[in-house]
Amino acid sequence: MRQVIRLLSSRGVFLHQIGEIVYRLQKPYLPSLAMEQCINAVETVLAKREVQYAVYTGVALDMLAEQGGLPQPLQDIVAVDEPLYGLDEVLAMGITNIYGSIGITSFGYLDKEKPGVIGDLNKNKGSRVNTFLDDLVAGIAAAASAKLAHNAKDSKSQGDGTFQA
Repeated sequence: MRQVIRLLSSRGVFLHQIGEIVYRLQKPYLPSLAMEQCINAVETVLAKREVQYAVYTGVALDMLAEQGGLPQPLQDIVAVDEPLYGLDEVLAMGITNIYGSIGITSFGYLDKEKPGVIGDLNKNKGSRVNTFLDDLVAGIAAAASAKLAHNAKDSKSQGDGTFQA
């Protein structure tokens, strides 16, 4: 997990920034939520091998596009973040699926609104290509948010499977 955290950091993304997005998503539903819980949820998501592989793959494609290393027409598509490309979202949705449909809903919101570091990555149009990274961060935040929501629901559920209001 440390390697993927270092990779994210090298691209200007830090755990506390993803944690802030998770906090904003879940605070209305979990009034006693602490930032530390959000960062822990992000770490839990990043500990999953399939998440790490998605991050490695997406960042590698972004870096290759920065270097002009992708074949045409893929080079131009990724370099400009072509709106109809969509595979950047598909890769990120693989992360959101870990915690079910609530993750997908949160991802859609984050992809549209682009809060915090997601928006910063999306605006960063210079020598950096973040076509995959902005969506991967949204996917990580959405999955961490869904994890917290599931944990809150589980803590309200009784051992016999019935729900306690």
